[in-house]
Amino acid sequence: MLNISDLDFAYKKTKLFNNLSLQMEAGNIYGLLGKNGAGKTSLLKIISGLLFPNTGTIKVNGFIPQLRNPEFLQDIFFLPEEYYLPGLKAVEYKNTYAPFYPAFDESRFMELLNEFQLPTDRKLNSFSYGQKKKFLISFGIACNSRLLLLDEPTNGLDIPSKTQFRRIIASTGTENRLIIISTHQVRDMENLIDPIIIIDNGKVIFNESIERITDTLTVRKISNEPEHTNVLYSEKEIDGYKIVMTNNNQDQSRIELETLFNTVITNPEGIKSAFNEGTNNGNN
Repeated sequence: MLNISDLDFAYKKTKLFNNLSLQMEAGNIYGLLGKNGAGKTSLLKIISGLLFPNTGTIKVNGFIPQLRNPEFLQDIFFLPEEYYLPGLKAVEYKNTYAPFYPAFDESRFMELLNEFQLPTDRKLNSFSYGQKKKFLISFGIACNSRLLLLDEPTNGLDIPSKTQFRRIIASTGTENRLIIISTHQVRDMENLIDPIIIIDNGKVIFNESIERITDTLTVRKISNEPEHTNVLYSEKEIDGYKIVMTNNNQDQSRIELETLFNTVITNPEGIKSAFNEGTNNGNN
């Protein structure tokens, strides 16, 4: 559904992506992770056709995003981290913008507004930041586009709303829809995003499913500072150390996303070796 090949992109003289390649398939809720400035938002903008690559190719459902074909635009919804909402009420906004999306589901839209407890008799520009975010999430889901891009969707949401968000997104995913969530709030995305993609230094350094992560890595708690040579990552805690190791004994311990991210960022070569070894073992 989404194919990126040998993508280069720079802001003036600042190189951001270098020979980046990536494939994503419908039926998944991908998590796009990276340090601040890694280019998560820029990549979403390139996918949606708001930024143009310097070199390389990108296709979404057979369309080249930068050409901004109407058939492409009606099947993609991008919720940016920063946005503007006009002085319209919810129904007025729907009447203005929903016609651009042929598959828009009005009943689903109103259902989500009700679930998020959003007022329909007030103008959107009078909403709080969190209310605006919930409104756009509701509208974006109701568009029923095959590609849904969400940039930091839980920023500004309170704890109950984050729980609602996870439940709603989990029920929104279908085999025909590709959802990409860019976030640094990884704890908000536990048990939701799968596969996990991590970008760093202009490249994709990690792209794996939760199942394969669990099969390849294991997390343990130990009392003293680790001495094992096969420890990929260690983190000091109040009662000892949390360590990440290769899962040679086929333990079933789920790794938290924050711990996974820290492991990949601090020890990319060790992670690459661990997963390559797992691939080789799986092929034997």
